[in-house]
Amino acid sequence: MAIILASASPRRKAILEMLGTKDLKVMPAKGEEIVPPDAGPAETVESLSRAKALEVAKKCSQSDVIIAADTIVWFGDRLLGKPSDEVEAVNMLRELSGNCHEVYTGITVIKGESVNSEHEVSKVFFRKLTDEEIKGYISTGEPMDKAGAYGVQGIGALFIERIEGDFFNVMGLPVCRLGKMLKKQGVKLL
Repeated sequence: MAIILASASPRRKAILEMLGTKDLKVMPAKGEEIVPPDAGPAETVESLSRAKALEVAKKCSQSDVIIAADTIVWFGDRLLGKPSDEVEAVNMLRELSGNCHEVYTGITVIKGESVNSEHEVSKVFFRKLTDEEIKGYISTGEPMDKAGAYGVQGIGALFIERIEGDFFNVMGLPVCRLGKMLKKQGVKLL
């Protein structure tokens, strides 16, 4: 039995390695991400993670365990994805400045015929940011490949006053929830 991570995210891989996951293989899903129309954040991330897991499961053995995840930043009533350029990153960070937003991660675990999708939500509180700080942060390049234009595990941590919920969820893989999901499948991390 191998554990297959259906993601190219180096952060998700690092989290699984930190947990001592044996026989870990990375097989990123390549399909187009299609958000269900009129879906809320929880539905969106569960649907996207399930699509990724099912795509990769077709290439794997029935004994393998497939883990897929999708993370979004939800601010007000809308999704903040990865910024397409520096201007969009600046605008996102200005919106998040001094405010609270939610980070949703959908996670799907497949083993054999069993497909289980769940989600986790964490609240992230940003301190007020200056334009100089935002421009300095953008110049590092860190925000450009991250939902909401920041990384909690990097320089972006300087902006976060507090988190309510799973810290690892904000990184993209809710560890506690994943552990419970794997345990249901008979996979023990300890």
